[in-house]
Amino acid sequence: MSNWSFHNPVKLNAGQGSLKQLPQWLCSGTWLLVTTNGFTCRGMTCQVQKLLPSINLVIYDQVTPNPELDDLEKLTSYYRGQGVQGILAIGGGSVLDAAKVLSVSIPSHLPRPLIQILREKQPQLWSKKIPLIAVPTTSGTGAEVTPFATVWDRTQHKKYSVTGDMIFPDRAILDPELTLSLPEIETLYTGLDAVSHAIESIWNINSNPISRGLALQALELTVNSLPQVLEDPFDLKARGAMQVASLLAGLAISQTRTAIAHSMSYPLTSHYGVPHGLACSFTLPALIDHYLDSNVNCPEKKLLRCVQGMLKSFQLDAHINKYVSRENICSLSGEMYHPDRVGNYAGLISAEVFKKIILSATESRLALVKNAGEDLG
Repeated sequence: MSNWSFHNPVKLNAGQGSLKQLPQWLCSGTWLLVTTNGFTCRGMTCQVQKLLPSINLVIYDQVTPNPELDDLEKLTSYYRGQGVQGILAIGGGSVLDAAKVLSVSIPSHLPRPLIQILREKQPQLWSKKIPLIAVPTTSGTGAEVTPFATVWDRTQHKKYSVTGDMIFPDRAILDPELTLSLPEIETLYTGLDAVSHAIESIWNINSNPISRGLALQALELTVNSLPQVLEDPFDLKARGAMQVASLLAGLAISQTRTAIAHSMSYPLTSHYGVPHGLACSFTLPALIDHYLDSNVNCPEKKLLRCVQGMLKSFQLDAHINKYVSRENICSLSGEMYHPDRVGNYAGLISAEVFKKIILSATESRLALVKNAGEDLG
């Protein structure tokens, strides 16, 4: 086995009612609450304010899916003048990513840090950060324990990563009660994100004994819990298990990063707005076949086949057909090949095989559309 290491500095608190522990972790002063309008409309922002009567809580509740570079740059400029001493992020992956970016962009010495570093390709030198507490309300991204945040630039159809040890939150609080209001479709798509993270960590050239163990446990929890949560959204035990699965998968990719499935996903989100969890999971059944064909003695074969069966039961083809056609997916195959992500995949794969996997992942969709047409006829 090659040399390996493991590092994750995020302090964790988890369990039902954990949100009530917030007063223990916030020092006095001005804190920026980053969240969504939906969180505020459900009365949760008000509840957080009541939990923190001694904190001057500045509220930004307009985070939208897939944080945009220009929007984050404007927020950076605005909150630099607010005397923010810490950031509290409560929401899904987009909220946590936005907060992670702001935690390093606000104290940056650069006048326009995101434009200069991401668009203009200046070196990422994040030397200062604002303390950050991350509270996920979805079970999928694991962003509460990863050292990277995704920033989207739709003007150029690009996806950037803000990375480094400074991007780790200082603390994460997991309270399954916060996930109970998540609608079925968001529960599915975020759960798919956790699945993709765990699998992408297993077949990753950067995997190590700890990341592999975390990923395998994440998959076992997901197979047993995600279908149950979709059947009974108020099953708090299953919700809690999915939250842990997401966390474990996040801990795994914090070491390995993602791989080929994510490489395929980015153009679909950038060009057609395909939700991230769906975009990075619809190719997984075909990729599992390729990986197991290349690794006939894979010790995780049984578990991966169980995951594959679960994914097929979700009929992901029908879901992605709402956003993009098979032809459009295939037309993006060139953009889907990101060498850094594809290079993380432990299976040997050529450009030709890469295209075949995309075709294989979309074949059942073609049959589905054809059969639907015949039924209508």
